[in-house]
Amino acid sequence: MAIGSVYPKSFASDNHAGVHPDVLAAISEANVGDAPAYGDDRWTHDFEERVKDAFGGDAVGFPVLNGAGANMVGLAEMVGRYDAIICPDTAHIVTHETGASERLLGVKLLTVPTEDGKLVAGDIEARLGAVGMAHEPQPRVVSISEVSELGTCYSPDEIAALAEVAHGNGLLLHMDGARLANAAAYLGCSLQAITTDVGVDIVSFGGTKNGALAAEAVVVLQPSLATGIPFLQRQSLQLASKTRFISVQLSTLLSDDLWRTNAAHANAMSRRLVDGVADVPGISIHYPVQSNAVFAALPEDAITSLQEQFAFHVWNTSEGVVRWMTAFDTTPDHVDDFLAAIRKAMSV
Repeated sequence: MAIGSVYPKSFASDNHAGVHPDVLAAISEANVGDAPAYGDDRWTHDFEERVKDAFGGDAVGFPVLNGAGANMVGLAEMVGRYDAIICPDTAHIVTHETGASERLLGVKLLTVPTEDGKLVAGDIEARLGAVGMAHEPQPRVVSISEVSELGTCYSPDEIAALAEVAHGNGLLLHMDGARLANAAAYLGCSLQAITTDVGVDIVSFGGTKNGALAAEAVVVLQPSLATGIPFLQRQSLQLASKTRFISVQLSTLLSDDLWRTNAAHANAMSRRLVDGVADVPGISIHYPVQSNAVFAALPEDAITSLQEQFAFHVWNTSEGVVRWMTAFDTTPDHVDDFLAAIRKAMSV
């Protein structure tokens, strides 16, 4: 099915959502008059201060254009020519960035199979057997996603345990936080509590999936790693000349907890969705619903029927698992309309 505005609300991705009105208004406000380029503007300076408020006084933020770029810039500062990155086999840097880590950074990804998209301390330890061997790539970074690609969230204690093992073995901890806001909203904690306070060294902070037009950030939490980021940002084509229009979006999300309001609403809509199919025979839920993603298994004919009306992705064809995602602008009526279509497709 083609995806477009002629169809009802999309459940394929939070990337399909529009821009939050407050963010759009902030972009318009920043569009008055001239301003210095490449980040030497008042909006970017304001963003830098808001990053410190959200992540801690030592945090340094760098606005970038997209999530994959944020990951590449952050990881580039953390790895060398013969290094490797330990990550889940479902990680975004493995499955959805077209081999950017291997192509652009020239590093090996040491993937770990997981049941829920999350690493545990033993997964790191199991990949350290070749440390010091010149014949093998050397583990240097552990990369996790918060939220994971399977919609699950690491608790602060789980992240702290990973950081302890990583740092204890001379490794750094990177976090792909494309949906970090959804995790913090689900966990009921601050952004700092699941990053800085538990030992994360660099995090990619996502805005686009949470109401921004096109705005992500590399947030460096270990000050010694910040020196090279401006050079890598430019070299990686992630330094926008008119940075103010990226920075103002991120500042708006970080103002008055708009990031949390948007993410909490998206999460609530996914909970409404999963609760709404709980009594539908023939549908099973895969993975705990801890964010704005629902993974459900249902018959192929039902999937086909639903995709004629609504946009969503099939996650695992062989098992009939689909992914339904909600966003900051998903309404209860959107969910209820989708639920009615699901029940009809399932002949309930």
